[in-house]
Amino acid sequence: MITLYHAPQSRSTRIIGLLEELGAPYTIRPVSIFRPMTGEGKGDPANPHPDKRVPAIEHEGQMLAESVAITLYLCDLFADKGLAPQPGDAQRGAYLTWMAWYAAEFEPAMFAAFTGELDASPLKQRSYDAVIHRIESALAKGPYMLGDTYSAADFLIASALAFGRHAFPASEAIDAYIERCTRPALVRGQSLDEASGIQRAAA
Repeated sequence: MITLYHAPQSRSTRIIGLLEELGAPYTIRPVSIFRPMTGEGKGDPANPHPDKRVPAIEHEGQMLAESVAITLYLCDLFADKGLAPQPGDAQRGAYLTWMAWYAAEFEPAMFAAFTGELDASPLKQRSYDAVIHRIESALAKGPYMLGDTYSAADFLIASALAFGRHAFPASEAIDAYIERCTRPALVRGQSLDEASGIQRAAA
């Protein structure tokens, strides 16, 4: 059983959707977190995340924190679901590159746009422009980041684009991409967002 430490309307919401997508057995452990945008909430001592944030999961004696690490772990654990090209697959390198790019480039650019830092920093503006170019270039070649195949890279990138849509320019290609990636399991995850004590059996 996988335990997900979850706070409603946070980064852990999409991990519920991922667990649903994978058909993984899981339980939700609600925790409180500090929310910097409002200044409300506080870290929960029961939360194993080193910074008392979410998401965090526990599985077979291991604790993982941060969305990218959790996504990599789960999609390799449930490799039969096909969300992660496995070692030896021709797409493995591109997949890992997108996952690292998401953490290193995409999220910093999105939050720089959120906080108004782009106008004050030409370097951050260039990084932001590069992120937009990278996404649009990929979508010009295929419906997903790996071409014709949906992967966990799309799960992360599209969910963040949907969350921070106003931080990015108007784009029919991006809007269509978000819609393509809004899979039934993610919709179920959103509907379970504020639930607690939920256990889901593997499909």
